[in-house]
Amino acid sequence: MLGSLETEVLLALRELGEGPARDVRRALEQRGLRVAYTTVATILTRLYAKGLVRRRREACQGGERYVYRPAEVEQKYLRNILRGVVAMFGPAGVVHLNEEIAKLNPSEEKALRRRLGLD
Repeated sequence: MLGSLETEVLLALRELGEGPARDVRRALEQRGLRVAYTTVATILTRLYAKGLVRRRREACQGGERYVYRPAEVEQKYLRNILRGVVAMFGPAGVVHLNEEIAKLNPSEEKALRRRLGLD
């Protein structure tokens, strides 16, 4: 499973589509999360190791940097998480999950449904 900050980084990257750690950090800040650049870079490296993001090298003013994008496996990973919630917590977990989804604003809910392949 992903930690809360890993999830936020992945969501921010999903909204960007593609970008270096600096842009992901900026996107997180716009979402109200103040996180150090080094923390974002570390989390992106961990997400890469887990196969949840892809990266490529790009020349930049200081030399080279990685540009990240979400991997296509995110949908499969999210579905596995949902199956895990059902297996671990049964009906009560599903009820709680539905309650949390109901708290999302319509655009967040639509984005979640799209990532799960439900729309």
